[in-house]
Amino acid sequence: MADSDGEASLSRLWDEGRLGGLRETGLSAASDAGMERFARLAAELVGVPVSLVSLVEPARQVFPGMVGLAGPWAESRQTPLTHSLCRHVVAEGRPLVLTDAREDARTVTSLAIPDLGVVGYAGMPLTDSDGHVLGSLCAIDTEPRRWSERELGLLEDLAAACSAELRLRIISRQRQDAMDKAETIARRYRGALDRSQLLLSAADALADTTGLAEVRQTIRDLVTSDLKPVYVGLALVENDSAGRLRRLIDETGGAPMEREYETYDLDSGWPTARAARENRTITVTDEAELRQDYAPEAVEAFNSLGLASAVCVPLPGTVIPLGTLVLGWDEAHEIDIVEQALLRALAGYTARAVERALFVENRVSAARQMQRAMLTDLPEVEGVELAALYRPAAETDLVGGDWYDAYPLPSADQGGDDSPAPDVLAVSIGDITGHDLDAATLMGQVRSMLRQADLDHPGGGPARTVTAFEHANTRLNLGASGTLIHAHLRPCPPPREGDWELTWTNAGHPPPLIATPHAPGRRLHEHGMLLFPGLAGPERTDNRITLPAGSALLLYTDGLVERTGQTMTEAIDLTAHLLTGHSGRLLPELLDAIMDEVPAPDTGDDIALLAVRIPATQPPPHPGGRHHHRTVKGSPRQEAHPSGHGNHLRPPPRPRLPSWTRAEERQRPPQPADPAHPVSGGLPPAPDRGHPPDEP
Repeated sequence: MADSDGEASLSRLWDEGRLGGLRETGLSAASDAGMERFARLAAELVGVPVSLVSLVEPARQVFPGMVGLAGPWAESRQTPLTHSLCRHVVAEGRPLVLTDAREDARTVTSLAIPDLGVVGYAGMPLTDSDGHVLGSLCAIDTEPRRWSERELGLLEDLAAACSAELRLRIISRQRQDAMDKAETIARRYRGALDRSQLLLSAADALADTTGLAEVRQTIRDLVTSDLKPVYVGLALVENDSAGRLRRLIDETGGAPMEREYETYDLDSGWPTARAARENRTITVTDEAELRQDYAPEAVEAFNSLGLASAVCVPLPGTVIPLGTLVLGWDEAHEIDIVEQALLRALAGYTARAVERALFVENRVSAARQMQRAMLTDLPEVEGVELAALYRPAAETDLVGGDWYDAYPLPSADQGGDDSPAPDVLAVSIGDITGHDLDAATLMGQVRSMLRQADLDHPGGGPARTVTAFEHANTRLNLGASGTLIHAHLRPCPPPREGDWELTWTNAGHPPPLIATPHAPGRRLHEHGMLLFPGLAGPERTDNRITLPAGSALLLYTDGLVERTGQTMTEAIDLTAHLLTGHSGRLLPELLDAIMDEVPAPDTGDDIALLAVRIPATQPPPHPGGRHHHRTVKGSPRQEAHPSGHGNHLRPPPRPRLPSWTRAEERQRPPQPADPAHPVSGGLPPAPDRGHPPDEP
C-alpha cells in the first residue's frame, strides 16, 4: 500500500508507548467476546457486510472482533500490513473515510482491495488513556458507498465505547502487574530473612576451605539454592604480572569460555575487570547493554554461557580488590538493595577465603618446589642405566617426604680418595613421616646427611652409613622418622665382567624388587626396623647379591602399593610382574607402565620410583679401560619426561579417596628372611646373603 507520509507512519507504528498499550490490552489474533460484540453492533447499526475491531501491530493487524470476513483471513484473524487500511488510521491519528478505496492515492495499491474485497471504508481510531491509537473500529462495504453523517456518528460512538473497554482492560492489566510486582518484592524481602542464614552458612563453610577450587565450589553450592544463578565464577588479580586477571577454571568443563579467556588485562573491556578496577558492583541487565559498554569477547562469553543478566562483585582486598565474583542468570534478574548488600557481604567472606587459600597454596608450592629441587639429576655411571619418577599426592595441599637419590662414590682403595678402581654407585629411596613443609625440609636434610655419611665412611657399606645418620639424627635432635633403603652397586671383577654386586640395607621400607634374565621377578625381603630417633633395636646389617647382566632393580615408596581394596602384597606382586614383563622397554617407559597399572588413580600419598638396569650386552671397552654406555639421565623438574630416558615427574591425579594407613606395615618388628617362603603371585624371594656392616 502506498504511504504518503512513510516515516511518520513508521514512527507511530513503532512508538513504544503505543506498543506497550497493545500488550497491556491482552488481545491478539483470537476471538474476544467483548470485541466481537462491538463488531456486530457496528455491522448492524451501519448496515455493512464486514465490520472489524482491528489492532495494528508493527508487522500485522489482528482482529479480536470480526463480522463478515471470509476465506483464510477469517480463520487466521489477521493480515499483513500490505492488506491494512486501518494502518492509516494509526499513522494519521484520525478517522479515515473513503467512498471508494480504489480512487484514493493512499489506498489505491492496497492488497486489501483485491484480496478482501474492500471498496467503501470508514475507520474510527481506538485509543488508550494516553492518546495512543491502538487500531480502529471499521465498517467495510464491497461497493462504493457514500457514508451519511448519522452512520459516521454511530460508528464514532461505538469506537469511543470500544476505546473505553480497551482502557479498562489496560488498567486491569496494570493493576494486576502492580500486584504481581508487589508480591515479588514481598517475596524478596521475606527471602532477605532467609538470606541472613545464607551469610551465616557462608561464614562457616568458607572458613573451612583451603584451596581456590574448593572456595569456588563452596560459593556455587551456597548461592545456587537461594539466588539460583546458572553460572558462578571467580576471577583473581594476579600477583606475578601487574594488571591482569585470571579465571578459576571450572574443571567439570561446564564453562569452556573460561579456558578460552583465562587471563585478561585489568583495564580490558570485561565487566569483571571493570568491577575490580573501579571497586564497585557492576550489573549487566541484557545483551544490548553488554554490546554497548563492553568488548566483543565479553559479549561472546556472555552468550556462550546462555546468560541474560549478570552481576560482578569486587572481592575486597587490603589495597586493591583481590578479584571479582560473578553470578549469571539465564533470565532477567533484578538486583535490589537487599540482594546487593547480600552479595557484598558474600564477596567479603569469599575474599578472606581466597586470601587463606592463596597463603596455603603458596606454602605448598614453595614446599613442592623445594622438594623437587632436591630430586637432582641422575648421575652418569658406566655399565648401568638409571631412571627415576616422582608423582606428588593427589591432594594439592599435601606435601610428602618421599625422595630418591643416586650418586657415585670413589672406591675405598685409598680410603675413599679417587683411584683407578671402578666407582661405587650409591642409590637410596625413602619416605619421611609427614605431609607438610616440615616433612619436605627433613627429607632434604636426611638426603644430604646420608650423602655425607657415605663419604665419611668409605668402604663401610650402606648399613654403616645409615647407622651413622641415625646417630646424628638422635644426637642433633633432628627428629626425622620414616623408612628408607640405602644401597651400593659396584661392578664385579673378572671373570664376571658385566655383572654388578648389590649391597643394601633396609630400614623398614617396602622390599626392593629385582628381575634377572630368564627368572620371575622377586623381592629382597631382608629388612630392619624403621627410622625413629632413640628407638633401640638390632644392629643394622648389609645384604649382598650379584646382579647378572640384563638384571633390573626397582626401588619405590609405599604410595605405589597402598590402595583400597587390594593388599600391599598383591600390589607388590603386580609390580614385580610388570618389572619382568616389560624388561625389554626403555626404563622411563617401564616406570610409566608401572605407574599406569599399580597405584590407585587418586592416591593420597607421594610416589617415588628409582630403577637401575644392568645392560645385557656391555659395549666394547674404551681404550683407557672404561666402557662407553648409554646413560639414562634427565631433569626431575620436568613435568613430563621427554621421549628419551631419565628421571621425570608425572602430574598428580585427580582428587583422591582416603588411602591405607601405613602404621601397621611400618610398626611390625623386623622379620628374618625366609628363603623357603614363596612370595604371593609366584614370586620367590631372593636368597638371604647378609653380612655384618663392617665387612667390605
